[in-house]
Amino acid sequence: MKGNAIIGQFGGPTSVINSSLCGLVQEGLKSKKIKNVLGMRYGIQGFMKDEIFNLGKEAPQVIEELRQTPSSALGSCRYILKDEDFPIIMEQLKKYNIYYFFLIGGNGSMDTIRRIEKYCRKNNYKLNGIGIPKTVDNDLCGTDHAPGFPSAARYVCLSVQQAGQLARDMQQVDKYVILQTVGRGTGWLAASAALAKKNESDAPHLIYMPERPLSKERFISDVKECIRKIGWVFIICGEGIRWEDGTLVADIQVPDDSRNIEFGAMGGGSAALNLHKIINLETKYRGEFQITESLSMCAIDRASKVDLQEAYDCGVKAIQLAEEGISDVMVSINRISSSPYQVELKTVSLEEVALNTKLMDSKYINNQGNFVTDEYIKYIKPLIGELPNYSELEFIKSEQQAI
Repeated sequence: MKGNAIIGQFGGPTSVINSSLCGLVQEGLKSKKIKNVLGMRYGIQGFMKDEIFNLGKEAPQVIEELRQTPSSALGSCRYILKDEDFPIIMEQLKKYNIYYFFLIGGNGSMDTIRRIEKYCRKNNYKLNGIGIPKTVDNDLCGTDHAPGFPSAARYVCLSVQQAGQLARDMQQVDKYVILQTVGRGTGWLAASAALAKKNESDAPHLIYMPERPLSKERFISDVKECIRKIGWVFIICGEGIRWEDGTLVADIQVPDDSRNIEFGAMGGGSAALNLHKIINLETKYRGEFQITESLSMCAIDRASKVDLQEAYDCGVKAIQLAEEGISDVMVSINRISSSPYQVELKTVSLEEVALNTKLMDSKYINNQGNFVTDEYIKYIKPLIGELPNYSELEFIKSEQQAI
């Protein structure tokens, strides 16, 4: 039976999330099984409030230009479904004759689709629910990587390359720089900065990832050794790194030493700021910090070409799966080869992805826990693309002239 499809975007954006949206809409409009391609404004919250629009009425050029448009064009939300929401959702699905339900998002989004699809099945309503992966954190299970991650990784690499040049040239003023990346529970994005390093003295020198607990003593030792050896140090840290006792490096200590108040993603604190303070207290050196927050999620000017194409292809694949009657799955990227780079699009069950987290494999982190291995470089390199080469003076001393 021919029915309508609806698409929503969830959670934080990526540079390429709208490329997936473009693929979904363009392929959906060609489908013989889909009558109309609808969009929900501000995710499932907008869907329940009847903020539903016909994407087929948009100009074709507008849809095509989504492939080069940052942020979430439909508008997003972070909302966990309550039991009382499901009857409202069912009513909306019936009202708009929706048989195909798509969300572009992370593990929370996949859980949302899974719960809606399960509720519909239980109540004898035929609904094909399919997820399209999206996250800069790269923490989705069942896929080699998630669309959005390669572009965020490229953003980080270019930032480290350029900030590294600045830090090197300003080492007489600032002996250390700390750059913090997003990534609450995993270090995939922080680790990607390693690709910016071409020579031993290049930034970054130290990378700390949430997968490895951090010792304050070892941290200070690492920093002092780099400054002794190179003259300065450039540090990358994931926002969710923890000390050996399990506490977040980002924690803010309140006056009475009671439990920290959670009012932000990392309790309102910053790992980079706290590490900066520790180095300053231990060494008395002056230093800087760089905290980019959400910029890596929407920098279309730094998007990875591989990422843009794969995101689009995942949107197309989702429609094709729906036409085949497949449901309760997320589109996944399966890597066949790193050199030459080759992938195929497959599927993974929503249950495997929903609310689970894919940590970095130990083979990607060095024994000291302060940098990545060559295995990780092989993994990340084809996703990011070529990085620029910058000129470097040789500093040939002038011969002394007789007066």
